[in-house]
Amino acid sequence: MIGELFDPRKEFGKAVTEIAAENKDVVVFSADSGKSSGFGDFIKKYPNRYFECGIMEQGVVGMAAGIAATGKIPVFCAIAPFVTGRPYEMIRNDVGYMRQNVKLVGRNCGMTYSDLGSTHQSLDDFGLMRLIPGMAILAPQDPIEIQEASKAMIAHNGPVYMRIGNPKIQQLFERKPFIIGKGEILKEGTDVTIITTGSSTRSALEALPVLEEKGISAELIGMPTVLPLDRELVRASAAKTGKVITVEEHYIQGGLGSLVAEELSDMEHTVLKRLAMPMDYAKTCGNYEKLLQYYHLDSQGIVETAKVFFE
Repeated sequence: MIGELFDPRKEFGKAVTEIAAENKDVVVFSADSGKSSGFGDFIKKYPNRYFECGIMEQGVVGMAAGIAATGKIPVFCAIAPFVTGRPYEMIRNDVGYMRQNVKLVGRNCGMTYSDLGSTHQSLDDFGLMRLIPGMAILAPQDPIEIQEASKAMIAHNGPVYMRIGNPKIQQLFERKPFIIGKGEILKEGTDVTIITTGSSTRSALEALPVLEEKGISAELIGMPTVLPLDRELVRASAAKTGKVITVEEHYIQGGLGSLVAEELSDMEHTVLKRLAMPMDYAKTCGNYEKLLQYYHLDSQGIVETAKVFFE
């Protein structure tokens, strides 16, 4: 039901467990966090397809790449910075260079591990993973999309990185197939284009009626695939409005905003504003919603950023 709250980790784990019932090649790797990643039922149902490796993420990536070479489809999920930053060399060489069919999932992404500070907040994962040739990057926007993205991720032939959050999130959309590489216009508009990904889409949806009250017609694009970017959709909307805002729970450099900037670099009369985290370690930790507000990534921050275009 639209508006209902779900735990993203549980929805992800449930989706993988359901897929595994039909696809016997799906196996799961854990670095001492299987149940926290939503795999409690998977462990019970498929104990011989679950590999608990302990806190050794570099080794897990290597083992996942090795078993992928046998035709299995390994899924490795853990806290986002420990899936991307800690084993980066192994992802680069064992998964990327060898073109192995490994699925990496970073949970508690962005600032959603808000109370544990910079070591556990993942604000560079898009930037790191986009430098792996052939890597697809997914950031589903609601619990239903997490389920559908999990199906698409496992069906995709090649390495995938997907990020999911920590706190419960609202269902925003009706169920539909997830197509890697495609965005969607969630609301048409003429004055400014807002492009969001992951949990930032909720804030953008909340900002739309406020913008309307201020006489600003915003076109909202939900971009659950960060890479490959839906280039045609981005360019068509930018050509229509001439003003673009990207919103993401990621550093301002290296993520969705950078990809959109690169795509728009040859388009005349198009202005881009990137709303993201500053390139610094988070100066505060605590309540997640208050952190979003502090860094202007809530709905009010989006409204204030859009207003600058029209002052």
